[in-house]
Amino acid sequence: MKELELIQLYYYLCQCYDKELGWHCQRFSSNSSPANQKITDQELLTIYFYCRRYENKHRKKEIHDYALRYLQAWFPNLPTYAKFNTRLNFWESALLAFVPMLLQTIEDENIVKDIQTHIALVDSLPIMLCSGKRKGKVARELSDKSYCATKGMYYYGVKLHAVAFKVPKRLPFLHFLSLTPASENDLTALRPMLPQLSHCAIFADKAYCDVPLQEQLLTQQDTYIYTPVKLVKGQHQALRQFNKAADDLFSTAVSRVRQPIESLFNWWIEKTNLQNASKVRATKGLLVHIWGALATALLWYIF
Repeated sequence: MKELELIQLYYYLCQCYDKELGWHCQRFSSNSSPANQKITDQELLTIYFYCRRYENKHRKKEIHDYALRYLQAWFPNLPTYAKFNTRLNFWESALLAFVPMLLQTIEDENIVKDIQTHIALVDSLPIMLCSGKRKGKVARELSDKSYCATKGMYYYGVKLHAVAFKVPKRLPFLHFLSLTPASENDLTALRPMLPQLSHCAIFADKAYCDVPLQEQLLTQQDTYIYTPVKLVKGQHQALRQFNKAADDLFSTAVSRVRQPIESLFNWWIEKTNLQNASKVRATKGLLVHIWGALATALLWYIF
């Protein structure tokens, strides 16, 4: 059975490589294919995604060790770990291009049914390079320090902002992604995505509460952002207590609708270890970690 899974994955990746990924993987120079580089990009992609999808190996060292121990018969020209790691780090643009290809495949083959495009769920996922007690030294052009309210801790890293459409009784279907430094405000990161969200209802948390923006979207795009009720600074205590019951019910209703996107994030973390990037040592490695994890999660739909 494992042999069939490996062959099936290799065949699919070869198709994707010939269609588009090859343009992102290949280096067009006289030194792009040294004489001792006998393993192809398609084979390395297969090793990478097979170990992540089927064997739950997510660190590059774990992937290489598993391939060296159990996949040597299939890939006799497996390079050393140093060369394997170097070639993986050249794939950040290829893996970024692979994510929309997988989403398109899922849509074309109708793998996820009954997608409700009129209900959009919005949230952000922190990806942590190290805790706030330490000084971040990796991917400084992308990462910075921020506070994670869910975990109650400061951290260095980035934020992955996602928009997903609701699917009844299933995890929501991913529609849009954005990567920003950790300190980027969630609402600021959402603004570039808003033009794509017309004639729908957006459910988000309190960080996205902005009355002028809600009015603008309602008049221009027939779209409304539903968020839990946010306390108004300086509001009289008597008025706050008068509206408390209705506000609590409304906030609970909004939270129940948007809860599936939190489940989607938890599923990504469980299946790909996306949130923990503490072993990353370079900007390219961080991008490979993120886009490779998302591509692995989407492969679960196809295989």
